[in-house]
Amino acid sequence: MTNLQKIREFMNEQGLNFLLVNSTNKYLVEYTPLQENSRYALTGFSGSTGDVLVTPDAVYLFVDGRYHIQADLEVDHDIVTVMKLQTGQIFLDELIKKIPEGEVLGIFSKKNSQKRVEYLQEKGVELRFLKDDPLDNNIEYDSSNIVPVEGVSVEEKIKNIEDTILITNLEEVSYLFNLRDFSKNYSSKIQSKAVIINGRARLIDDIDDFVECYNGKIGVDKSTINAYDFALIGDKVKVLKDSPVKLMKSVKTDDEIAHYKDAFRRTDLAVKAIRDYIENNDNISEFDIAEQLEKEFKRYGAKSLSFKSIVAKDKNSALAHYSKCSKDEILKDGSLVLIDCGAYYEQGLATDITRVFVKGEPSELQKKVYTTVLKMFLNAYNAKLSTGYEIDALAREVYSQNEIEGFVFNHGLGHGIGINVHEYPPNLSKNEMAKVEIKDGMCFTIEPGLYNEAHFGVRLENSCYMKDGKINSFVKMNYEKKLIDFSLLTEQEKEWLKEFEVL
Repeated sequence: MTNLQKIREFMNEQGLNFLLVNSTNKYLVEYTPLQENSRYALTGFSGSTGDVLVTPDAVYLFVDGRYHIQADLEVDHDIVTVMKLQTGQIFLDELIKKIPEGEVLGIFSKKNSQKRVEYLQEKGVELRFLKDDPLDNNIEYDSSNIVPVEGVSVEEKIKNIEDTILITNLEEVSYLFNLRDFSKNYSSKIQSKAVIINGRARLIDDIDDFVECYNGKIGVDKSTINAYDFALIGDKVKVLKDSPVKLMKSVKTDDEIAHYKDAFRRTDLAVKAIRDYIENNDNISEFDIAEQLEKEFKRYGAKSLSFKSIVAKDKNSALAHYSKCSKDEILKDGSLVLIDCGAYYEQGLATDITRVFVKGEPSELQKKVYTTVLKMFLNAYNAKLSTGYEIDALAREVYSQNEIEGFVFNHGLGHGIGINVHEYPPNLSKNEMAKVEIKDGMCFTIEPGLYNEAHFGVRLENSCYMKDGKINSFVKMNYEKKLIDFSLLTEQEKEWLKEFEVL
């Protein structure tokens, strides 16, 4: 029986015509291992985000601009229809359009946040809550790999928290207890929930016993708690505007900033080494580069990669989150290669950088696109603005004044970084969430990109932090002079560029 047949049989048993299949797990993590990812099992699409609506006669996969091309390449179009969300479109709004009035949508309550559930209900969608996903492949968690890291003590972190609070977000739990697990690819998070009560914090496997025994109110963040746990708490729930641990975690301490500076110093060295590898070796593939890159990270002390490295040549680089790293894609003279990579070091904070190289001499189009993306970065990086929404708008304005036919900028300008490679706050995009002020100590990426699936893509990403209202770059890795058309840069932009000439 195929996974689609299994899902349709399940829907028939439940009397459902519409079912939401998710890419996440009960902790609502962004990067669920593919062997535990129901969305992947159903469609074959391997991107980090993107959910599926199964109807009586269709399977709709919703993906944002980062994954439009990748989804087209990975799914069977006889079975799956790729719904390509454009910048500014909201996934749930587009999902609702596919559900006729009066129909019921089945959702797995452990895999959807309470915030998402309430959004659907407010829009008039009738929901049926389902406990078990027939495509689940649950793997028991081995806690023996958990290690402590340096950080502000738990007691110090929670000293001003008076409420009883349930924490279900894995980054928040890992941060709160200064614990990491480097045993799984692309993650440093431990797998546990936690409760803060009476000035103390403790880890808990499941919340059932705690909820049953505790008689007071339990504070929760509806954006990070799944609907199953929320319902379990019932009338004991106290909704928090924001998790205090999430806000605390988003502002890095001086020690965390110092660690990040050293981590990015080593990340820069690994990327510089891979640039030299590309320059000095012939007949190498995307796969060879990815393998060598991991060796370089390990040589400079990385515990593990913070996400699967993107090594994408020529047309593949137009896939914002390309993940194949193929042995068959061999670099030739003039080949452009985009590398998006990062690692975890001793403190378990994710680094993230993207650079673009060319084997031999670049074409004029490659130089024009690269230089335009560089202009977008330099202006955004030097902006004296307080929100990611404004910084994102500035980068788009720069492109609108220097537009290149056929090339699109179809993703947000950046995201927060920390224990997870994507964290919030802050956020740099056209979304409402990006209107939150970027505070001193917040760490984030600035990563403009331009893509054309018939040619190539260029993305240039620096991870940064805010200090005294000014953006500072952790990344010191320079830009490729042979890819820069200096005639397209203003004198101010040339002056700004001098900051990145160290390596």
